[in-house]
Amino acid sequence: MSVVVLKVGGASTGGVAEAVAELRATGYQVCVVHGAGPQISEEMARRGLDVEFVGGRRVTTAEGLEVVRDSLAAVNAAVCAAIGADAVALAGDEAGLEAEQIPELGLVGRPVPSAPAGVVSALASGLVPVLSPLARGPLNVNADEAASALAVGIGAARIHFLTDVAGVFHDGELVHSISAGHAESLIGDGTFEGGIVPKLLAAAQAAQSGLVAEIGATAVVA
Repeated sequence: MSVVVLKVGGASTGGVAEAVAELRATGYQVCVVHGAGPQISEEMARRGLDVEFVGGRRVTTAEGLEVVRDSLAAVNAAVCAAIGADAVALAGDEAGLEAEQIPELGLVGRPVPSAPAGVVSALASGLVPVLSPLARGPLNVNADEAASALAVGIGAARIHFLTDVAGVFHDGELVHSISAGHAESLIGDGTFEGGIVPKLLAAAQAAQSGLVAEIGATAVVA
């Protein structure tokens, strides 16, 4: 049975239960990867911790990692509750998600393709693994990158980024299809900025590895 990795953001978990149900009804197994960016920033501010980003990546200290773990756990619980009894909550570092540390960012990693035992076991049992983006170390990893690396590692057929917008927009128009190379070029020249950038890069990586990659209604092709 083909596997779909469904990436949802911490701020846009609405619709995840419906998306999972629809994919399963059409014969796919589903693995969910979620983020918790807004919750992490809010909690760090509440605790008086500095929020620092370098190149779009959150610098993470040992104290900050505690906030990351707590915030991810809360989102994971909410996603699992929405999906129902078949959901299996998994912390990425405990499940076996792999990453290479980026020393200049502290306890942060760049995910590499891997097949965490917890994910493989849940899928084999016909369940829906719900994975938080922590890697062995533990290391804080970008959720979009984690979803892409996981999809490649487990041999998924598709990766879909569930967003609160229709898809990728360029010059005010919804783009129905974009090549990985063109997406990377537009990111390089500054056409795309903000939260769409890591999604596009992650989708491009997945597409170049042979997966069907989608951001909302936009297909990213090799």
